[in-house]
Amino acid sequence: MIRETIKQETIAAMKSGNKERTATLRLIQAKIKDRDIEQRTAKGEVDDDELVTDVLLKMAKQRKESIAMYRDGGRDELAAQEEAELQVIEEFLPRQMDEAETRAAIDQVKTDLDAADIKSMGKVMAELKARHGATLDMTRTSGWVKESLS
Repeated sequence: MIRETIKQETIAAMKSGNKERTATLRLIQAKIKDRDIEQRTAKGEVDDDELVTDVLLKMAKQRKESIAMYRDGGRDELAAQEEAELQVIEEFLPRQMDEAETRAAIDQVKTDLDAADIKSMGKVMAELKARHGATLDMTRTSGWVKESLS
């Protein structure tokens, strides 16, 4: 389980005295705990690894957006800090599909759904997320889906 791996890595980081890594790992654990609390009132059970992966994906997306804003604002020291956090977060995420694999998945879904025009984009995106959710960068994927359906 990813959650256990994160706990073990936090302990290892504390023992080695790596304060930045420890802080990032604690931040991850706090976000996971927040999501656990949200899930108490939600309907239906969610797989633990799926829940943790979703939290990590959101955290990674936030870091990427922050890095871009800090770079645009000339705040390279803050961007470097966000990049360090992003690097730790990405250690626990599944390997992301590259462009060729993503385009192949898009073509497969288009064939399966018999999607031929831009009106089918929502269906194609929903199916891609259902099949490959954690391994796809949905931001880049949406552009490629739009391009392939045009």
